[in-house]
Amino acid sequence: QVRLVEFGGGSVQAGGSLRLSCVASGRTFSSLTMAWFRQAPGKEREFVAAVDWRTTYADSVKDRFTISRDNAKNTVYLQMSNLKSEDTAVYYCAADTGGNVYQYWGQGRQVTVSS
Repeated sequence: QVRLVEFGGGSVQAGGSLRLSCVASGRTFSSLTMAWFRQAPGKEREFVAAVDWRTTYADSVKDRFTISRDNAKNTVYLQMSNLKSEDTAVYYCAADTGGNVYQYWGQGRQVTVSS
């Protein structure tokens, strides 16, 4: 089993920046595909970004968000810049052991962007 614990997020004005971190335990981190999802009230959970040997981004965040990982620290990051009010959501870290299915999830961190 993989345990994921998230840190960061918070509240910022539109145009500002925030950072999220997610620390994994219970499995060799380098073998995991890591990702970030988000869910706003009244909306379905949506994919934000993922990283294994390359990075993938949703069109809505491309060129504004950066996902990265530090395998020595078992940590994945999401740097969010030029934030918009539409980015307001609870952000979840997720891990995929293979097959493009994210079966492990963090507890979620709130990101609030004020216009």
